[in-house]
Amino acid sequence: MAEMIKKATRESFGLAVTAAAKENPNIVVLDADLAQATKTAIFKKAFPERFVDVGIAECNMIGIAAGLATCGKIPFAASFAMFSAGRAFEQVRNSIGYPHLNVKVVGSHAGVSVGEDGATHQCLEDIALMRSIPGMVVINPADHYEMTAAVRALVDYQGPAYLRLCRLPVESVNNNDDYRFELGKGITLRDGSDITVAATGLMVSEAVKAADALKAEGISVRVLDIHTIKPLDKELIAKAARETGKIITVEEHNIIGGLGEAVCSALCESYPAPVIRMGTHDCFGHSGPGAELLKEFGLCAEGIAKTVKQALGK
Repeated sequence: MAEMIKKATRESFGLAVTAAAKENPNIVVLDADLAQATKTAIFKKAFPERFVDVGIAECNMIGIAAGLATCGKIPFAASFAMFSAGRAFEQVRNSIGYPHLNVKVVGSHAGVSVGEDGATHQCLEDIALMRSIPGMVVINPADHYEMTAAVRALVDYQGPAYLRLCRLPVESVNNNDDYRFELGKGITLRDGSDITVAATGLMVSEAVKAADALKAEGISVRVLDIHTIKPLDKELIAKAARETGKIITVEEHNIIGGLGEAVCSALCESYPAPVIRMGTHDCFGHSGPGAELLKEFGLCAEGIAKTVKQALGK
């Protein structure tokens, strides 16, 4: 069993992309005046000649990244999700998605757990936006180990991708020795027969906590770590629906256009089953401590456990 690590995935990203750059000279990193927050400052310190801070000009950053990709570089273009996926959406679509360039768009500080910065910075639409771009891979790692593996996989993957980072530290859930990361393939973290909880990003560890607590009450919960939202692991989702009957999706994102909607779309084509979507319900966030906001929106172990019991009529 690997070491248990509690670390924000934004920091894990900074460490992972720096480690990868030591082996691959084509990796470059761009940031939009938020290097300390996105942790690309770790890369900047190690490789200042391969780091570009464009200032508060996210749209220009995407254009520069696209140009670097045409020259054989592997650009990671990072900012807050609200800016890299939101403000620069048109450039991501037309300059990266349309020509299918090898650019990795990085969205840090996503979801309500950004906290005190409030609704203007709490991007709850980024997964929906990036999913809508043809050919765009969308990844939302759950912990340090998964973020590290995801960065390595994206370096090898040829094409556009969106990588979501979180601000709050999260405990490891993928520190088992047989952990294996593969783009487009989910992971079964807990087996169960009563119901399935399919979670992504920061919510995966909360789903595991909920399942472990419910096990003591005689409720068997299967937990799926859906790190890749696009392409979705449809086979794993359909198998869970067949074997457990109901699925709860959990995401720190609007239920419109996110993981829940992707799961519903997949199941209606293969194995129709009841799906309960947990996330924000067509609303904006607001200012407050990140951990408290997650609880307020029910995006915590207690909230997940409560929803499981309600779904099972207990």
